[in-house]
Amino acid sequence: MAGTLEFSPDDRYNAFITTCRQAPFADGPLAGTAVAVKDNISTAGIQTTCGSRILEGYIPPYDAYVVELLRSSGAAIVGKTNMDEFGMGSTTETSAFGPTRNPVDPGRVPGGSSGGSAAAVAAGLVPMALGTDTGGSIRCPAAFCGIVGLKPTYGRVSRYGLIAYANSLEQIGPMARTVEDVSRLMSVIAKYDPRDSTMLDRPYDHRPSAEIKGLQVGVPEEYFGEGVDPRVAETVKNAIGVLEDLGATTVPVSIPGMRYALAAYYVICTSEASSNLARFDGVRYGPAVDTRKSWHEAYQDLRLELFGPEVRRRIMLGTFALSAGYAGRYYAKAQVARRNIQQDFERAFREVDIIAGPTMPTVAFRLGEKTDPLSMYLSDILTVPANLAGIPSISVPCGRVDGLPVGLQLMGRQFEDERVVDAAYAYEQGVRA
Repeated sequence: MAGTLEFSPDDRYNAFITTCRQAPFADGPLAGTAVAVKDNISTAGIQTTCGSRILEGYIPPYDAYVVELLRSSGAAIVGKTNMDEFGMGSTTETSAFGPTRNPVDPGRVPGGSSGGSAAAVAAGLVPMALGTDTGGSIRCPAAFCGIVGLKPTYGRVSRYGLIAYANSLEQIGPMARTVEDVSRLMSVIAKYDPRDSTMLDRPYDHRPSAEIKGLQVGVPEEYFGEGVDPRVAETVKNAIGVLEDLGATTVPVSIPGMRYALAAYYVICTSEASSNLARFDGVRYGPAVDTRKSWHEAYQDLRLELFGPEVRRRIMLGTFALSAGYAGRYYAKAQVARRNIQQDFERAFREVDIIAGPTMPTVAFRLGEKTDPLSMYLSDILTVPANLAGIPSISVPCGRVDGLPVGLQLMGRQFEDERVVDAAYAYEQGVRA
């Protein structure tokens, strides 16, 4: 199949930063399929900004590996989607290019940081999109916009060409309106790449199955505790009941280290961000600095002018956590907490096949509602554990509260992405039957 794909996005939602004129596309498993790509994934010849003024006008000279795979599959890359600046946020409000709006209710946030990708899919502008997930940035907007989003096992999808925020946590993953389409896109992008030293050679080539009879589903009490809207909790419990009706068995499990998860995550991710974003200095990346000033002054002024407040906040937090006299007190302890959380999941997975709970503690909130950084950070409480543990996690729509979507989160053992996808597919098919 060959042809040219015309694409004129509806900009009511501000889902795209850049749109692309399409050349003829080749045959392949995604031939003729429009795919949107988050704007922190490198695309040769196409502006890639990370939602930041400091990279406005930056044109990568090469494609990320996932983009190479999309092109070779016949997909048409129709645009780069809006995002929280450098992936730092849960609402897509920190973008230097304005907030994205939720197509379900344009007065509400779409989630973040992959909010543009989720909104583009939810609005029907594209059937599929790529997002990235550092602490929930695929699953949060998938839940808020009522679509499906998969955070793969860490090391399953190449990060070559991804502009790094927190290397040890982030993964590129698929977003779509159905589990089947998420699995199709995952089959294209999950190929081994020796340029990413964190990868293992575990390609994904899977067609979802709705057969889950005998599946052991762990239900952790920590996912239904303080801070979770009781109506969201009830909706998710009803969805877990659907899995039981389909032949699964539920088992209570515990992830006691969850009480440390959010603190550990924000120490680790800000520390890595402090290091990764040092390159945006007006010499290596970013607009040229004023050479009449001292390097120190020029560096400071450029970053103050072109980084948004949330990015500056996280850089400062990470720099402090890594500074002399404090690295042992904060960063080292955060890594111990991370290992404890990994061990909690390992123990739970000796008893069960997957773990189920809400994706987000609430439904999508109103634009501008969470101006306090701490309240925004708290919204990540249910998604960051999967990133700290490096396990696969999917969000699938499971109902509505006050007309707004609720996401069911399903997590599995490392490299058992297929089982997680099957459980989500079984639920999706079960409620459609």
